Amino acid sequence: MVRPDDCWGGSQPYRFDVNGIDTDGDPMQEFDPRRGATRWAPRVFTAVAGLMALGLGWKLTADDAKPSAVQTAPLDPAALTALQHVAFAGAEAQPGFQRPENVEVKVRPGETLQGAMLRTGVAPEEARQVVAALQGVIDTVNIKAGMAFEAAIAQRRSQRGPARLIGLSMRTSPSSTLTVSRTFDGALRLRALEEKVKDETKVACGEMAGSFYESVANVGGTPAVISEAAKLFSHKIDFSRDIHEGDKFCLVFDRKVTESGRTIEAGDLEYAEVKGQKFYAFDRKGEDGKPQFFDELGKNIKGFLLRTPVDGARITSTFGLRKHPVLGYTRAHQGVDFGAGTGTPILAAGDGVVLEARRWAGYGNWLRIRHSGQWDTGYGHISRYAPGIRPGVHVRQGQVVAYVGATGLATGPHLHYEIWRNGERVNPIGAKVPQGTVLGGSELAAFKSQKARIDRLLADGGSPVSGDETPKLAMADLQKAKSKLR
Repeated sequence: MVRPDDCWGGSQPYRFDVNGIDTDGDPMQEFDPRRGATRWAPRVFTAVAGLMALGLGWKLTADDAKPSAVQTAPLDPAALTALQHVAFAGAEAQPGFQRPENVEVKVRPGETLQGAMLRTGVAPEEARQVVAALQGVIDTVNIKAGMAFEAAIAQRRSQRGPARLIGLSMRTSPSSTLTVSRTFDGALRLRALEEKVKDETKVACGEMAGSFYESVANVGGTPAVISEAAKLFSHKIDFSRDIHEGDKFCLVFDRKVTESGRTIEAGDLEYAEVKGQKFYAFDRKGEDGKPQFFDELGKNIKGFLLRTPVDGARITSTFGLRKHPVLGYTRAHQGVDFGAGTGTPILAAGDGVVLEARRWAGYGNWLRIRHSGQWDTGYGHISRYAPGIRPGVHVRQGQVVAYVGATGLATGPHLHYEIWRNGERVNPIGAKVPQGTVLGGSELAAFKSQKARIDRLLADGGSPVSGDETPKLAMADLQKAKSKLR
């Protein structure tokens, strides 16, 4: 006979000793051929296995249902692309939906993250789920305008009803990305992807194709490095006239780069070459604490005055007689005009002291800087002065001192630029101004050693980059700017 509590829910099961005697005191029941044998072991095993499977399934689905549990995965090269592809393509075959498409979204001024999600076409509930999944790892309330993310969206085949979110990717730092993807049961899973960052010296060489900025960007130059190189060559090259298609260039600079090739921080420029003019950085600190640049012979390339005091501007009128565009009669034009948009920064052509910062007749807002050796430079038609610019203030070469405008007698925004020597105006184009210093002794020997290191880098990795070999680095921002953001 079987006790009522001899089951998986009673208080105590039977326990037997080696002689078949119930340890609770009753003899073991004999086998009765009139009823089937009760085989407890298989049933117990089946029940235990079922409970374990049920528990495991509950654990898995419970984990998937927790949107704030972030899974962190270290990346090897190309893993970022592969993981995003798997995350976004995992639900491509959903019945009733088309294949998903990637949609780039930027948060608009005054818009919430949920509002930006709704613009992708998903249902309000789905947009709320995504925000809930992200709120554990980012601030989903104080969202800044311009924050971007990419969503994989599947439209309904019937073209009626909301779209389906397949996945979402959001870069939270230069080396980390958050992805939201769906699991097999439709739950949202949040994953943090981290890329390793390494230091390297980048050799970026190529040929001019478009502007200097675009050409250097195409071979991996960062905006900061390109701007520094442009200022470096402004002593020697007028980028609006002297640069042509096919002209060769090469830059060497330090950078921090991720495994996927994204530059997250650019270091110092170590070498720059344009049209055969070569400049090497050397650790002879200037007044601004940065290395100075020298040519191959150790001559400081820092000219006394910049040739172009406005980055990227074009010459619209030269020095000499001309018909005045406002007054209508011919008279001497005692400077050079550079066409540029209102608000374009104007740079001090050289180190010096502000002599005048005032309104002056047809020049409008006028600025005059006194340099050494009885050299002055003048800047006319400016819209406003840079903060702190007033008579008596010392300025450095390349410092922003004012901004382009159209004050005074001007038909449009431009900079009127003059050079004075001993109180008389001279033609800024071709003016013979003092040259830089030359290294000697131990400094020259140290410079040659540093130059040799750069030359070896150029020999090892300085071949031109073009076409499919062009690395996609920091200026990928230019490509993103060209794409249409919803």
